[in-house]
Amino acid sequence: MLKVANKKCIRRLSDRSLKAAKTRNIIAVIAIALTTLLFTSLFTIALSMNESFQQGNFRQAGGDNHGTFKDLTEAQVNELKDDPLIKEYGTRLLVGMTSDDPPFNKSHIEISYIDENQARHYFIEPTEGSLPAEGTDQAATDTRVLSLLGVEPKIGAQFTLPIEIDGNTSSSQVVERTFTLSGWWEYDSAVVASHVALPRSAAEELCALSSGATGSSTGLWSLDVMLGSAFHIRDDLEQILANHGYQCANAGEDNYINIGVNWGYSGAQFSEKLDPMTVIAVAAMLLLIIFTGYLIIYNVFQISVTNDIRFYGLLKTIGTTGRQIRRMIRRQAYVLSLIGIPIGLAGGYFVGAGLVPVIISRLDGMHETVSLSPLIFVFSILFSLVTVRISCRRPGKMAARVSPVEAVRYTDAAPAKPRRAKGKHTASKQAAYGARLPRMAWMNLGRSRSKTLVTVISLALAVVLTQLTYTFASGFDMDKYLESKSAVDFIVGDAAYFQTGSGFSTTDEAVPDNVIADISAQNGITASGRIYGQVSKVQEFITEDWYRKNWGQWNSPETLDLMVADAERGPDGRLADRAQLYGMEDFPLSKLTVLDGDLSALSDPNANAVAAVYTDDDYGDVREQSHWAKVGDKVHLRYVEDVEYFYTDTGEIIPPDQLNAAYNGERGFGERAKVYRDAEYTVVATVLIPGSLDYRYYGADQFVMGAGQFMQDTQTNSVMTYVFDTEDDAADTMEAFLADYTENVQPLFDYESKKTYQAEFDSMRTMFLTLGGALSLIIGLVGVLNFLNAVLTGIITRRHEFAVLQAIGMTGRQLKRMLMLEGLYYTLLALGLSLLISVTAGPLIGAGCANIFWFFTYRFTILPLALLLPVFLLLGLLIPLAAYRSTARQSVVERLRTEE
Repeated sequence: MLKVANKKCIRRLSDRSLKAAKTRNIIAVIAIALTTLLFTSLFTIALSMNESFQQGNFRQAGGDNHGTFKDLTEAQVNELKDDPLIKEYGTRLLVGMTSDDPPFNKSHIEISYIDENQARHYFIEPTEGSLPAEGTDQAATDTRVLSLLGVEPKIGAQFTLPIEIDGNTSSSQVVERTFTLSGWWEYDSAVVASHVALPRSAAEELCALSSGATGSSTGLWSLDVMLGSAFHIRDDLEQILANHGYQCANAGEDNYINIGVNWGYSGAQFSEKLDPMTVIAVAAMLLLIIFTGYLIIYNVFQISVTNDIRFYGLLKTIGTTGRQIRRMIRRQAYVLSLIGIPIGLAGGYFVGAGLVPVIISRLDGMHETVSLSPLIFVFSILFSLVTVRISCRRPGKMAARVSPVEAVRYTDAAPAKPRRAKGKHTASKQAAYGARLPRMAWMNLGRSRSKTLVTVISLALAVVLTQLTYTFASGFDMDKYLESKSAVDFIVGDAAYFQTGSGFSTTDEAVPDNVIADISAQNGITASGRIYGQVSKVQEFITEDWYRKNWGQWNSPETLDLMVADAERGPDGRLADRAQLYGMEDFPLSKLTVLDGDLSALSDPNANAVAAVYTDDDYGDVREQSHWAKVGDKVHLRYVEDVEYFYTDTGEIIPPDQLNAAYNGERGFGERAKVYRDAEYTVVATVLIPGSLDYRYYGADQFVMGAGQFMQDTQTNSVMTYVFDTEDDAADTMEAFLADYTENVQPLFDYESKKTYQAEFDSMRTMFLTLGGALSLIIGLVGVLNFLNAVLTGIITRRHEFAVLQAIGMTGRQLKRMLMLEGLYYTLLALGLSLLISVTAGPLIGAGCANIFWFFTYRFTILPLALLLPVFLLLGLLIPLAAYRSTARQSVVERLRTEE
């Protein structure tokens, strides 16, 4: 075949054909713009949510470094910091925390030396002043710390801090130091810990007061690093350690260094926990948008090609190849994309940026960030172009394959299969029935089944999405959510109990009787009870297999063998291990989930009965291996009143005055009960404790006793929490009372209420409704535009046919009625298809949602369909009527003179 240099001619033909189809161009540009708008808004929301999520996580994690090497000596810091895998680093020397006394008992405040680079990654950037100068008594902190101290944020202000040295050890001591404020920054509520930054000289002077007790963090360095990528952070940190002869797997080894991976990075989470459901959800969303855009863009070009089919036939007559015709159609699509895509990019970013604050405001712990990443626009353009290319592929093939003869005889109607007449006078009956307007309107929909199908699907898609969004959001079960989050209306405890990782362990944290009396004096309390917490040492005796299972996840096999060899054993050879006990009055006992057995025996203080506590996952599935005890088993508990320490190599007892020397020495030593009481109990039930009522940490096998038995056997009566329910109309009054009471009257205590979780639940549900509603609205616009395009082009191409019908007697009123019936059929078919898809797919999607969201309960409803029905009926009536009026301005004679 000869190659002719006719590309310029083809371009000219394509451009002139494009200019001639103004109505088609407008609809196509709107379609492409809406498709791009969908992509851009989705990517804007996704990337903004990711950045906001990361920023919120960074603040909760304490910084935005990729990872941390923890508990180092200064020599180890200097050794590791120059590793080639480390692109940037910062160092910190920890002094300690503030004391637990008011006003710091409800706050987490860390005092340390932080170098300038690390300060930036810890979000420590003074808005006024600067970081402290070396060799001075200066310090910098945030407005919250200053507010707690009652100090006005003013450069040069003096403030005194109580600093705990060697916290959480037997050598703990509190020292006071006065500093001069060198700089301050605004407190960020998303940040878990506040910081007080000291000069290195001041930090080292305070660290010199440390006794070096085991478990103390005072005087230890941390090295925070930035790597080449947020992916495979853990692998890179482990490689850095290996490069210098260290490891992070076995804590008992001399070359062990602890590491921390910043869980705030999405890349780190994605690489470590690649969730197939997340990948499927993202892929499904992208495919949905591609399909939505395909429906309308395909329909636009399909109708355009159908209208211009004779034009393409004539081009084939003069020698134009199918490939050239396809190129013409693609060129028109790309030219229209040059107009539609920029409009969609601007509109999509505007919509996405507007929705991001709405979504973020419904979520806790997220830092609002609207992303300006170029990836938003790159991905949107690529996906839009791919959608346009796919959409014009089939119309291009149709135009390229048509022969000149077929093009002249081509009609928009699909060829009908001839039907064999049955019965007497059937033909005359069918002719009479076919002349009825409803029948004519229905037959007109069947003339181009593909166009009808695409239009109906695009309309149905918006309805289905609205239906599923409403079903999804209404399926969020508040009862399930609150059952897990808050089993009672109010919980009152020491402020430290509600702090992350604190829990309950000492009598100083107990709720006194006078606080309980003040609360009980309020009106509206319907039921209440105390939960007693363990403040003394209690041991259980377990099998070696269970001991190894408990401790094997934290220790190397070698270390575990040493622990087993040194463990104290009972008369039957079982190993002593720590245990956690609860003492509960009847009301909190009623909130437990009984898996097996009966709790009634716990009310008898002489029954020697306990309930074994199991754990479950977020979906309520019990972890069967979370406890060893079953109903009927015997539990041997030892209440330790005094302990003694001994060297493990010789068994020699260590005198109390030599204990610190043993801590700092090289010989291994152990601990065992010296004065104790043993008791045996029967397991009468296995239970689950709601997360809001437990110790808020899990480190040992747990058992529940009745309040009387607990106080009698432990010889303690420390109330961990006081829990109660109120009448519905008294909840707000109690909330206001507790807020004032714990702030002004008893600031050592804090509370938690069900109302907090209700607000959290409502915010989350509203967020999903907002997102789904916005997406449904945009896809609904696409569907309406597709409907408008189908009706308008159908009327334009049938002008001559309508003129013939009117010439042989059809009135304008009948013609309008027929077109309105066609519109009604479109919308009713769309609603019918939507109902069918919703009924079929709803339970399947509901089951998938229940697997992802543990508090989801599927409930089928047709409320969205019922609400959309009148809207669709109006669309079906008004759009054809408006389209007809725009073409009926010409007389019948003028329309008859136009070529079909």
